[in-house]
Amino acid sequence: MESYLVALLPIAAVWLAAGVIADGLPGLDRACALRRRAGWLLILTLTGLTLTATVLAAGLVSAGDAPADRAAAALDLAGLPALVVAVCTVRRVRRLWAGAGAFATAPETPAPHGLRAAAAHPLIGLPLQVTGLLTVPAVIAASGDDRFATPGFIGPAITVGALIILAFGVRHALRHNRLAERARPAEPASARAAASPLHV
Repeated sequence: MESYLVALLPIAAVWLAAGVIADGLPGLDRACALRRRAGWLLILTLTGLTLTATVLAAGLVSAGDAPADRAAAALDLAGLPALVVAVCTVRRVRRLWAGAGAFATAPETPAPHGLRAAAAHPLIGLPLQVTGLLTVPAVIAASGDDRFATPGFIGPAITVGALIILAFGVRHALRHNRLAERARPAEPASARAAASPLHV
C-alpha cells in the first residue's frame, strides 16, 4: 500500500459524501431539513476544496518523487471539477442555505418548489459527484493493486465512467426542469381562455 493513500482516502470520502448529500437535497420537502442538509453540504464542500488544494499545493512545492508529488498527480483528474465546485457550486449552496433559512422558522414549513428546484440545479450536484467519482481512480492507484492498471481495464473503466457522468447530468437536468415547472405561478384563467383554440 502506497503511503500517499493516507492523504487520498479522506479526500475521496469527503467528496463522495458531498455527492450523496447533494443528490438527496431536492427530495427534501421541509425547509428546516433542506437548510440543515445544505449546511452539511457547504461544510463538506469547503472541506473537500481545502484538502484537495492542500495536496495539490504540496505537490507543487515538493520536488522529485515524494508521496506529496504522487498524491498531487493522482488528483490531477479531479482538479478541474473541483475548480467548478469552487467557482459555481459553493456560491449556489450558500444561497440555497440562506434561502431555506427564510422558510425554516417552523420545523414543518414546506420547502417551496422554487427552493427545491434550486437544490436540483445541475451545477450543485453534478460537479460534486464528478469530483467524487474522479477521486476513485486515485485511491485505486494508491492502493498498489496493479490489476486495475492494465489497458484491458482502463479503457472500459473510462467508458463506464463517462456514461455514469452523462447519466448524472441527464438526471439532474430532468429533475431541475420538473421542479422548476412546478415553481412557476399558475396562469390566470382569463389568459388560459384567451389562449384556447375554442375561444371566439
